[in-house]
Amino acid sequence: MREIKAIASGKVTIKDNVEEIYEKRITPYGNGAKIDAPKRHIGKKVFVIILED
Repeated sequence: MREIKAIASGKVTIKDNVEEIYEKRITPYGNGAKIDAPKRHIGKKVFVIILED
């Protein structure tokens, strides 16, 4: 099952086999940026959703 809806009003709906949802801040890393994630998620497919401040 896969269904992702992004509505212009700022609401997001995700229907999938979700294992875990966590909130992190993007931090500087060299000339780019990174998001830290646990090692157990290496090799898994992820979605990154950028929110307005």
